[in-house]
Amino acid sequence: MDKGGGMSKAIVRSLSFLLVLFSSLTFIWAQEPESKQNQPDNTKINQRDRSKSEPTADQQKENRSDRELARQIRRAIVKDKSLSTYAHNIRIVAQDGMVTLKGPVNTQEEKQAIEAKAAEIAGQGKITNEIEVGSKEARKPSPSHYR
Repeated sequence: MDKGGGMSKAIVRSLSFLLVLFSSLTFIWAQEPESKQNQPDNTKINQRDRSKSEPTADQQKENRSDRELARQIRRAIVKDKSLSTYAHNIRIVAQDGMVTLKGPVNTQEEKQAIEAKAAEIAGQGKITNEIEVGSKEARKPSPSHYR
């Protein structure tokens, strides 16, 4: 093999490597999250709910049945693509088979849909619905409304 042929293979390999590297970086940049102004911000509501008497996710027991209950409810809510980003992000706290739902949603229909999904999974009479309709934060359009 002559020197020139080996050198061109090395150049081709180097260029191929650089092409793959730059392609990967482009893919990573394309995955950056949307701007903060289009994302739901429940900070004020979360601060209000820090009262010792209010159930919060960190108070949820680590027993398998409560974790599974909250997981099933969350899955049912997120699966419903007609719900807003706010509705998908409500807080679900399961304690001893009882479920508390909290957070802002855009409409009364979303509030009712979430409660119905939770009651279907946990059972009637086991849901405390503290979801708020139409708070200032929930009235902002969610990112899904821009697509």
